[in-house]
Amino acid sequence: MLSGDHSMRKYDEELEAIRSRVLHMGGLVESQVRTALAAFDKGDLDLAQQAIDADRRVNDLELELDQMVIHVIARRQPTAGDLRMIIGTAKAIGGHRAHRRRSDQDRARREVDAREGRRHADAPRSRRPALGEIAVSMLRRTLDAFARLDTAAAAAIIKDDQGVDDRFRAILRQLITFMMEDPRTISTSLDIVWAAKAIERIGDHAKNIAEFIIFISQGVDMRHMTPDEVERALARG
Repeated sequence: MLSGDHSMRKYDEELEAIRSRVLHMGGLVESQVRTALAAFDKGDLDLAQQAIDADRRVNDLELELDQMVIHVIARRQPTAGDLRMIIGTAKAIGGHRAHRRRSDQDRARREVDAREGRRHADAPRSRRPALGEIAVSMLRRTLDAFARLDTAAAAAIIKDDQGVDDRFRAILRQLITFMMEDPRTISTSLDIVWAAKAIERIGDHAKNIAEFIIFISQGVDMRHMTPDEVERALARG
């Protein structure tokens, strides 16, 4: 029979393994997104395929994490902060389902195909790098905030998602103008819309994870709150 101290050490190791695995998966996703953005910018089908192929390892990690979470809940019956950490982690993992990631990468591949054959709508692409870099920066900061359970950083990420949304809408307006002025741009512009929307969703996922960071740390559910409401709730806490 395990001693109490040994059992607690084992429990702490299991919680740390979950946290470490989440950060590892997040790093792989960040690398995958950067590869997809490079494929977009360069019109490189090989890079696009690399981003798609990398999704298999991310999916495998997602399944492993699901099993780890189930195992800890079933055997350890966590309470209080530990339970919030496990539930928040499970919800964060669930926000990145495999079919969504694959759909986003397929959109990037279709956009690359369009770039190979049609260059009439190249002008809006100059806006994509800014959107992509902001979204990737949000993802990186979210992983850092998760590693430290930094609620102030998480609140800033929630607020920054509005900037990603605003940039996406600006790109959409510009593309609509291009399509109205030159019907030859319609097909490529629609591909760019899909790619930009996939990038905008990265910001949404980062925001959702930031909300779960606050839930894990303080036990407050920040979903559906405005950024100002989040700041006021944290100030009261």
